[in-house]
Amino acid sequence: MKVVIIGGVAGGMSAATRLRRLDEHAEIIVLEKGPYVSFANCGLPYHVSEEIEKRQSLLVQTPEQLRARFQLDVRPNSEAIKIDTEEKLVIVRSGDEIYTLDYDKLILSPGAKPFIPPINGLSEAKNVFTLRNINDMDKILAFIDESKPETAMVIGAGFIGLEMAESLAHRGLQVSIVERSKHVLSPFDEEMAAFVAEELKANGVNVLTSSSVVEFKDDGRTAILGDGSALEADLVILSVGVQPENALAIEAGVEIGARGGILVDENYETTIKDIFAVGDAILVKHIITKEEVLISLASPANRQGRQVADVISGLSRKNLGSLGTSIVRVFGKAAASTGLNERQLKMANLDYKCVHVQGKNHAGYFPNSKPIVLKLLFNSKTGDIYGAQAFGEDGIDKRIDILSTVIKAGLKVEDLPELEFTYAPPFGSAKDIVNMAGYAALNIIEGLTDTIQWYELIEKQAEGAFLLDVRTANEFNRGAMKGATNIPLDDLRIRLNELPENKDIIVSCQSGQRSYIAERILKQAGYIVSNLDGSFALYSTVRPTEVIKNVSIYCNA
Repeated sequence: MKVVIIGGVAGGMSAATRLRRLDEHAEIIVLEKGPYVSFANCGLPYHVSEEIEKRQSLLVQTPEQLRARFQLDVRPNSEAIKIDTEEKLVIVRSGDEIYTLDYDKLILSPGAKPFIPPINGLSEAKNVFTLRNINDMDKILAFIDESKPETAMVIGAGFIGLEMAESLAHRGLQVSIVERSKHVLSPFDEEMAAFVAEELKANGVNVLTSSSVVEFKDDGRTAILGDGSALEADLVILSVGVQPENALAIEAGVEIGARGGILVDENYETTIKDIFAVGDAILVKHIITKEEVLISLASPANRQGRQVADVISGLSRKNLGSLGTSIVRVFGKAAASTGLNERQLKMANLDYKCVHVQGKNHAGYFPNSKPIVLKLLFNSKTGDIYGAQAFGEDGIDKRIDILSTVIKAGLKVEDLPELEFTYAPPFGSAKDIVNMAGYAALNIIEGLTDTIQWYELIEKQAEGAFLLDVRTANEFNRGAMKGATNIPLDDLRIRLNELPENKDIIVSCQSGQRSYIAERILKQAGYIVSNLDGSFALYSTVRPTEVIKNVSIYCNA
């Protein structure tokens, strides 16, 4: 059997090495149009920051190493320029030479390329770069060494954009982020992204959301924004997303789906027999919605490469889809997500509820415990879990990995309190934050609590709802939501006469735990009550202008 693989890195090289382990006699040829066939593209920003010191560390395998260990015919600087599907031939260009390769099975792993938006003056800009491969990284580093930039602009606040913002800040540059959307990190909901933006600003990054660059002037040194303002930058990183490298597939007659992704079946076979595809260029089924989506992540690409090799070798493997589980470091914190966010749930017309819980990465009484904010999205009727997002300094990966596994396993909200975690004070809590999210969600499902979200509060107050803050007086005086009345939880039972009997009551505390206790007290006393999910900690982060600081001073002013 002769297998030709177009494209290396995660998907292509995983397919090649797995195929060799399964078939010692197959002829396996890997074509890579660039000079590097196996490199750690996820590590590129961290070499820019000099956190990964040696460039060589990013080069995972060389063609010589792959030939010696796996007897692979790896051909760098060899671009597949055409596929003849009738004759099962690939036309290859290598330098000035053009030659033909026949194949029995063909695997497409072309990856994705940076999306380049139509910006006036972009072609004349000398200081604008994208980051997708080793060559891109080398160009950025050469520019930094030669031009000694002092300011940088990152256009796009996705994962790579944030990683580059952090990396350039570590290099001593003053960094600005320009993001077209309402908030950074589009896989996250607005209130969770607010924690990320807060961390960026705390580390000196200028964050401009709901903003876009419409023109470059002065060879790229001046960016004109949509509102007409100008932003100066010595170095610009363009990071507004990626799109599938699909030109070769389209020309060959392979069917393309949404957003230009290559359509494949459950065996990774395209619409043309004996041509398979994996990696960032293909559409996969989202595990929850079953819709065809693009998920450009290294872990799924590696898995797909291994599985397509299994299929070609005759093993039974199915493309089960993906959740899009991901994580990004933002200076001293991390943000991670899995599954669907609220925007996606609304687009899919799925009925959902959400809870925000706050906890620690390990026992709070043990030194150096760090806070975690966790959001869980679920169906309040069936208990199906749709997604989760988390932010904090430590232990974020663990919790989202657990919840990703829970979703893939088909477990429900009621199963979360039953999950068993390793526990000792330096490592966790007796009731982990994932358990707590399960308890909180189960309370909603069983009708023990009624919650409202942060974005509903102002409207509820305008309709006449009474906002009750049950934190201590000292907490309240340091900062409170506009229109709130303070009655500490421990005083609530003896001060019920101070509450209006003819109004809906919304209770809040710092995180939502004390306000839940207050809700239970008040409901059993006959009041109509709802709990502000996430409470003051969440609301003050996402809507700081609706918070009064130093309440006692404000009231006496």
